[in-house]
Amino acid sequence: MTSETSTYQPVTACRSPALTGTVNVPGDKSISHRSLILGSLAAGETHVTGLLEGEDVLRTAAAMRALGADVFKDAAGVWHIFGRGVGALSEPDGVLDMGNSGTAARLLMGLVASCPFTTFFCGDESLHKRPMGRIALPITEMGAKITSRSEGRFPLAVTGNQLMPIDYELPVASAQVKSAIMLAALDTPGVTRIVEPRPSRDHTENMLRHFGAEVTVTALENGSREIMLCGQQELTPTHIIVPGDPSSAAFLVVAAAIIPGSDITILNVGLNPLRDGLFETLVEMGADLDVLNVRTEAGERVGDLHVKGGPLKGIEVPASRAPSMIDEYPVLFVAAAFATGKTVMKGLRELRVKESDRLATMAVGLKACGVSLEELEDGLIIDGTGTAPSGGGTVSTELDHRIAMSFLILGLATEQPVTVDDGQVMETSFPGFVQLLESLGGQFSQGPHA
Repeated sequence: MTSETSTYQPVTACRSPALTGTVNVPGDKSISHRSLILGSLAAGETHVTGLLEGEDVLRTAAAMRALGADVFKDAAGVWHIFGRGVGALSEPDGVLDMGNSGTAARLLMGLVASCPFTTFFCGDESLHKRPMGRIALPITEMGAKITSRSEGRFPLAVTGNQLMPIDYELPVASAQVKSAIMLAALDTPGVTRIVEPRPSRDHTENMLRHFGAEVTVTALENGSREIMLCGQQELTPTHIIVPGDPSSAAFLVVAAAIIPGSDITILNVGLNPLRDGLFETLVEMGADLDVLNVRTEAGERVGDLHVKGGPLKGIEVPASRAPSMIDEYPVLFVAAAFATGKTVMKGLRELRVKESDRLATMAVGLKACGVSLEELEDGLIIDGTGTAPSGGGTVSTELDHRIAMSFLILGLATEQPVTVDDGQVMETSFPGFVQLLESLGGQFSQGPHA
């Protein structure tokens, strides 16, 4: 059971003139996943505008339909979700194919753990390599049964049960593990308590409140955080406006920062304080980045980003910041390649179990493009010269969308073009990535460089 892998489609990025213009980026992937899942648990109709229509999120929409919700998009682009209510999902007729989406896989494993049936999951080649044991452990402690390959890898089956509440301390900060437990707890009687060692992104907590649920979050003295959720609450249908994804905006921000003379504005970007670590880091590196028009929408902080090109300097990035920017490190590695001096980035073991081993894959590709670096077990040290690296490499994406986009950003500013072996993988999170950058002045070609 494996979803099909598309034929590879190489894309090349070439040294580009200054980027200019004002744009929007696609909707936040994390919020889009959660709006579909929680909308399907609210009894009635939920409306979602700005939903990310990338392959990962569309896998979640298909899964929620298979579990009994009515999910569709109207002619105006608004998504409608007619939910079943907490505890009222139905057994799917077939296997839930998660494609490349680790987020969808992990959240839905938690969701179906309390359902009185067996749910079968599969994914693509990349997802089948990713360990799911961190999700399996707490939900089996709650009473579900999981049958899988070694280390909890896909394909697998979750047999739901009437669960018991759990008091669980996360070994590492993980929004996906935390969210899976919370989704399992929604139809579990009693109070489930989760302690995370450091705050991780809190979109699930925010969105549960937006649907009317009571979630208590308490900061503890040692820097950890306690989340308390009482099960068997009803969710109230609502309207959700999905902000632009900060992880997608990160690529445009770095592109503008490393290309001299650039001046761009990105509108309506989500600025959740647990997601904005990259922007904070770039400012510390000297980037000309301003946040404008800050407001709150659907419980999330939103604003506009104005960034200009200019010199960057190497810094030591605090390891404690990693949970707030874990998905943005690949493109931060690119920014560091243009900075003057060493940029030290540690505490990143999580990157070795993403869609690919992002530390190893980025290190290999950056070296092939003339970047001086040292690969650590838990990070990278990049020694920038303040000038553009040579480029000229052809990079294997390892079926990882963020690897592909990061190296295309690199190629917009290197001396020689940079090619990624497959641009199709970018559709999982950022449909229209190349076209949007072309609208700002970015130079690309299909296929390998000559």
